[in-house]
Amino acid sequence: MTKLTADDIFDGQRFLGPDRVLILEDDGTVSAIVPRSWAGEDVRKIDGWLCPGFINTHCHLELSHMKGVVPEGTGLPAFLTTVMERRQPATPDILEEAILDAAEEMRQEGIVAVGDICNTTATLSAKQQSPIYWHSFIECMGFIDKVAHQRLEQSLTVYGRFAADGLPCSLVPHAPYSVSSTLFQLLGSIENNTPLTIHNQECADEDALFQNGNGAFLEFYRHFGMDISGFSPSGKSSLQTYLPYFPHADKLLLVHNTYTTMADIHFAQEGAASIYWCLCPNANAYIEKRLPDIPTFLRAEGRITLGTDSLASNHRLSLWSEISTIRKYYPEIPLAALLQWATYNGAEALGISGVYGSFEKGKRPGIVQIQDDHAKACTI
Repeated sequence: MTKLTADDIFDGQRFLGPDRVLILEDDGTVSAIVPRSWAGEDVRKIDGWLCPGFINTHCHLELSHMKGVVPEGTGLPAFLTTVMERRQPATPDILEEAILDAAEEMRQEGIVAVGDICNTTATLSAKQQSPIYWHSFIECMGFIDKVAHQRLEQSLTVYGRFAADGLPCSLVPHAPYSVSSTLFQLLGSIENNTPLTIHNQECADEDALFQNGNGAFLEFYRHFGMDISGFSPSGKSSLQTYLPYFPHADKLLLVHNTYTTMADIHFAQEGAASIYWCLCPNANAYIEKRLPDIPTFLRAEGRITLGTDSLASNHRLSLWSEISTIRKYYPEIPLAALLQWATYNGAEALGISGVYGSFEKGKRPGIVQIQDDHAKACTI
């Protein structure tokens, strides 16, 4: 047995105070949390706080070689254009090394599980050898209806490679502005495809496209020679347009939500799916120079998780850095709530709460040590 105490212990939902001891089996499985007076001898004191391993619910590991490539503050359409035109690495070795380095960076930062967006199999080898739990979201995109079946088949090929190696994965839409109605219908009809995720309302132009048929995405389509004459605006927000395609979804993780309104939140949460709102504040600031209106999500009692996005849109893959940014701009939000988003809620969203997200008997969630405004993996 290993017995750990600290200045405080956060169990995934609340701080327990300094007089508690976390007792672990030799393999890291939680045995109990008990008062200090019950723990007996051989209790090891850790400086700072302890909390369960962090769950990063949104990442693009395969873009790790693009750190510093895209200028900050360009807005989403220009950001996407740069990523699409410059995402090809000079050599495969550069991409492989960047992926391995980014995964190790997350591990050292205390991240134990990741919901990772994949367009290719570039991350497959790294995930096979990583101690991190990965759920790979195999992304489908294609805004032209006539290529919907072809695009789905391409994504199914990538999906098959991950599934064949026994790695958890699901087929998901990229974003409302990149998925046609036919492709949405195809994805919505796939059974036992969970959890789902989608980039949601990351910029004002996304809603403008669906509400009025205008905005910067029109130039984005023209730039890439895309004929969108078959597209008709719905007159609704993007969220209210695409969400009905998924009436049977179990868990649906909506990512970014930078321009999501209370009306959209209510619309989503009144549906059948379990909705989780993933916030990536550092990426939002990097791309749009704006953060989501987090108090609105709190008033609506939304279930919030945290993500890092990619090194193309962030300087670090650190959930503690995301928490620190939220604390800077929304100091009224309790730290316990932020830590719950990074642990318990994230595990619930990815469907892995039987193992991760909280210090409960029988779980093996990993441990983060938080000290002097820094977080790192705590080894036992």
